[in-house]
This record gives sequence, structure tokens and C-alpha cells, in this order.
Amino acid sequence: MVHKGGNPYYCGPVTDHFDGRRFFNPGGLPPANLTALLRWRLNGRQAKWPPAWPSPYAPARPASPGDGGDLRVIMVGHATLLIQAGGVNMLTDPVWSERASPFSFAGPKRANAPGIAFDDLPPIHAVLLTHNHYDHLDIATLKRLHADHDPLVMTPLGNDSVVRPVIPSMRFATGDWHQAVEAPGGLRVHFEPCHHWSARGFGDRRMALWSAFVIETPAGKVYHVGDTGFHDGINYRAAARKHGRFRLAILPIGAYEPRWFMERHHQNPDEAVRGFLLSGADHAVGHHWGTFQLTDEAIDEPAKALDAALIKHGVPPERFRALRPGERWDSRLAG
Repeated sequence: MVHKGGNPYYCGPVTDHFDGRRFFNPGGLPPANLTALLRWRLNGRQAKWPPAWPSPYAPARPASPGDGGDLRVIMVGHATLLIQAGGVNMLTDPVWSERASPFSFAGPKRANAPGIAFDDLPPIHAVLLTHNHYDHLDIATLKRLHADHDPLVMTPLGNDSVVRPVIPSMRFATGDWHQAVEAPGGLRVHFEPCHHWSARGFGDRRMALWSAFVIETPAGKVYHVGDTGFHDGINYRAAARKHGRFRLAILPIGAYEPRWFMERHHQNPDEAVRGFLLSGADHAVGHHWGTFQLTDEAIDEPAKALDAALIKHGVPPERFRALRPGERWDSRLAG
């Protein structure tokens, strides 16, 4: 069903980031056009990734979290992480498929196995779905999660309409920027701005919203950003003003080259460190790198660039780690 205005996913009032048909980044830049895309794809500068890049960490077999003040994050791969807090298991942008693509036979292929085998997942209570790009919204994985766990999916406006036609009984809590919803276990999840875009094909650009999330947990607040351009740090400053201290920031550090094309919607590691400092978070972990080749940089370049950025900005390396599949961040160990 196409809503009034030609948007297949969402119908709602005009706002400061929705024009009645498409969402946009206030004061920001839209995604590049097809001509720029072709110029990038034909530049011949894409680094060659190895066909396999196994993680040095064994696949995790997580237990269910306690209901106390502990906070644990385990990297599955790319933008998929397991967040455990307050007795609740949450997945971000879950992708267990072999490819981040609408096709099973083509598109970016995994360079490493998921850091948690699907059958080893603890009971999944909730899913945070940041936007509808194929490396973040994977229908095949959502079908498996629905069948085995029936989680509540929290996602910004319009993304539920991508999923409902194929998983009609999936449970959703949708929200606009600056709104909040109650999550399982009494946690509270806020939808916050990030500088990105959305599309599943060529005709639906920016017709579903994208967002970051702030999760209120007994162990402190978690600021999760699935994908974003730096946008002069505007959204990092706003999140810090609104929410105060963050115990942990989960920030993207990969898929950023070439800068002339990617800068508007993918921050690089130096910008991620600047955003971390602007957010005022105690610690950060880096994701969105090393699993699916989406852009031109080498497979290990984001981690190397993060190390250099931490030195440049005087940040101790233990405060911001680039996670590999199976690796975990634990509040008890982070201090």
C-alpha cells in the first residue's frame, strides 16, 4: 500500500525532518546521486579484502544477564551486537545472513562468522533496528528471531512497514526522533537523530526514518549509533545536552572511503573519536567494520585509523575499542 504522497512506508504530518513524503537531515546533506555513485564505483581504488578474515576470538556463548547493574556488549559482526543489561537481551541491527544484500547469490559477503552462533543466542527480548539498509535490516534473520524468540522490535518511523508484509505478526514499537518507548524489563529507549538516510531500492530513498538510540539501563545510559555522518558533531552535542552522562557509546568506525562520497553519511575513525569526546561517554566500542566490504578502505584500516585517532586526541586506548566478532565489552572490567 502506497500512502498519500507516494510514500510506501509512512504517512504523517510535516515536521522539521519530514516534508510529507521524504525524511531528511535538518541542515545536512542528502545522499549522493547516481552519477556520483557510478563515479565512485568505477574509480578502481577499492582495496582487496581477503576472502576470509577470521576473528581471533572464539564465538561467544552468552548466558542470560542478571538484573543488577552489570552491562555487557558482545560483537556479532558489522552492526550486530548483543547488549545485555537489567535482565534484558537486546540485539542491534541483526544480520546472520551470509550476504548484506537483497540477493542470496550476490552482494557483500561475510568475511568472518558471526561472533555468536544463532542457536547459541540467549532469549532475545528486544531488537533495535536503526534503519532499513540491507546491512542493517535483514528479513531472513528477523524471520528466524521472530520464530525462535518473538522479540519486540524498536525502530524509527516507516521501517515496520518494510517488515510487516513478510512477518505480519512481528511486534513493533515505532518512534520519531526525540520520542521514547518502554522496552522489556522496564528499560526505556529513546529515538535520537543521526545523519544518515534510508532505501531498500531505487524508488524509496529517505521514505523511512533512521535514528540513533539511547538506552536507559540500571548500569547507566548506552548511546547506540548504527550509522551516521559526523555532521559537525551536532547530534553528539545534542545527545550529551539532553541525556547527560553515557556509560557507553557504540559508534560506527568503518565504511568511510572515499571521503568525497562517504563523508555525508559515514563518519571515519577520527570523527568517531571526536564524536565520542563530544558525547561525554565514559567508554566506547567501534562497530560497522571488518565483516562486509561496503566501501574502499582495507579490511583492517578502520582499527588502525582508530588507534591513530586515539593517540591524536589523547584518549587512552582502553576507553575506545574496535570490537571483533566474539569480543566483548563488560562494565565490570572497564571500570
